[in-house]
Amino acid sequence: MDKLKKVLSGQDGNNDDGDILQAANQASTLGWGTRMKGFIACFVLGVLCSILGTCLLWIPRGGLILFAVLYTLGNVASLCSTMFLMGPLNQLKRMCAKERALATAIMLTCLVLTMCSAFWWKNNGLALLFCILQFLAFTWYGLSYIPFARDAVIKAFSVCLK
Repeated sequence: MDKLKKVLSGQDGNNDDGDILQAANQASTLGWGTRMKGFIACFVLGVLCSILGTCLLWIPRGGLILFAVLYTLGNVASLCSTMFLMGPLNQLKRMCAKERALATAIMLTCLVLTMCSAFWWKNNGLALLFCILQFLAFTWYGLSYIPFARDAVIKAFSVCLK
């Protein structure tokens, strides 16, 4: 458990971080137990929003907009939940890392475009398309944290398509 704490807080032996990240990490007033509670609460809230949005998808007139909004809020809450574990600056640094920068950019763009299509453009088809793209980008982003997971998915799809 201590190793998990060290890795998630950025203290895994790689001291190449700048002084800003170290100062922010030391300035954190949340204890490990509070961080875990915040992570669990935020993640569960995100999952519940996504499930509720999926249930509301089938409501006539406006169900798709409710789905798009709740699904997007669920993804944002799930993404923010990991900030409790590793801190906001560390999370942003990892999101912008070379191996996940593209997935992060696509995911955040789809989050914004989903809301735009639901409220400004009032286009249900685009809202649904951007929700699907959100799911795919969020999945690809999440796989980047698991060693060799992206390679395994690519290999599995290439075998299935042959």
